[in-house]
Amino acid sequence: MADSLAEQLGYDFMAAAFAVYNELGVGFTEDIYQEALGRELVSRSIAHVAQSEVILEYRGQPLNKRLRPDLIIGDQIIVELKAATAIVPEHEAQLFNYLKATRKRVGYLVNFGSRDRLQWKRFIRPQKD
Repeated sequence: MADSLAEQLGYDFMAAAFAVYNELGVGFTEDIYQEALGRELVSRSIAHVAQSEVILEYRGQPLNKRLRPDLIIGDQIIVELKAATAIVPEHEAQLFNYLKATRKRVGYLVNFGSRDRLQWKRFIRPQKD
């Protein structure tokens, strides 16, 4: 049940991301896309939290520095937004670290900066972590 809910949330989220890309196009900064996407998610009644702090631990002790994923959708999906010319391996590594730190299984990497089209990738973290 949880996987099918995350799948539907993913479809709904990506529909919102495409709506933002179609409206704004390419050339804005990441924070502009994030704010527009937040408004689009609200208009579609998609539960989300922006820039939520994630506490990390090192050897059982909390670190002072925090992770701040761009979005958490429905408490199930981690989203990392970019406004770069292309998705690169460092972006993917960042999302994988967010998935591991939050123990979430599903993540989306969405890049609004490509001139040709909205770029996106969906990642599933193995359950064994």
